[in-house]
Amino acid sequence: MTSGVAGRYAAALFDLAKDAGSLDTVHQDLTDLKRLLGESADLTELVRSPLFSRDEQTRAIGAVLDKAGASDLTKRFLSVVAKNRRLFALRGMIDAFTALLADFRGEMTAQVSSAYPLTVSQTEELRDTLSTQLRRKIQLETTVDPSLLGGLVVRVGSRMIDNSLRTKLSNMQLAMKGIG
Repeated sequence: MTSGVAGRYAAALFDLAKDAGSLDTVHQDLTDLKRLLGESADLTELVRSPLFSRDEQTRAIGAVLDKAGASDLTKRFLSVVAKNRRLFALRGMIDAFTALLADFRGEMTAQVSSAYPLTVSQTEELRDTLSTQLRRKIQLETTVDPSLLGGLVVRVGSRMIDNSLRTKLSNMQLAMKGIG
């Protein structure tokens, strides 16, 4: 879980946050940053591109974190990451930190893709069902993927359950080709 650049940095941040008693704060900062990365092509370009200098990346990530209201620990840590030219691994660091936190709390994270946004009751029912089946507390990360047409795709650890209409139609198409 903590192999590679992203894993080592995530483990270091996890230890720092745990010692400071700010695991929840840092997790929220990283969740907000991940959301911002998903929303902004410019921010994604900043963290991935080697064309930006070390100082430009450090100043820019600092400004983004200031604007987002991130904690001092998160700002200082990501400043070191930028100075070490490791921002390219930021998404992996965030995911690895989230996995370390979930493991620490005895939780599992399930990524759920649906064709339409899930209601609160659907989300709760899915969380309860997964918790019962896996005998662990489940955190859901939901995304909307209109190409699924309907149904869900659920990923928990190395398991994937694809109950989407897109997959069912694709399987039906393959079966029909075999008939003719």
